[in-house]
Amino acid sequence: MSQESSTSLRTPLGRVRGLGAAKSGTDHFWKSRVTAVANVPLTISFVVIMLMLSKRDYAGAVKLVGQPLVAILLLLFIGSATYHMRLGMQVIIEDYVHSEGRKIALLMLNTFFAIAVGLASAYAILKIGFAG
Repeated sequence: MSQESSTSLRTPLGRVRGLGAAKSGTDHFWKSRVTAVANVPLTISFVVIMLMLSKRDYAGAVKLVGQPLVAILLLLFIGSATYHMRLGMQVIIEDYVHSEGRKIALLMLNTFFAIAVGLASAYAILKIGFAG
């Protein structure tokens, strides 16, 4: 056994890939924190917009979402929230699913789900925004 393998805290797979917490975990940590911080004002703006929409009929709602600032805030919220959701579910899957095949399948489904939700939501906002 080499000196590195007897003193290293890295897993054998981590040594082969050349990855450790400083190479992948830190990046994930910061992405999660940045999206969490971005979600605070975006969620507040989303709630305010939803409250404004609740007091309007369909034509008024289309007109409100058709305003560029409102549409941009909604798109930013959807992008940030779905990315943050994907990151959070990724951590849960990696921590609690122990079968490697199932883990890979769930991570792929997690990504596809986040993309589908994000694109469907963005499409709806853009369609309403350009109609108004």
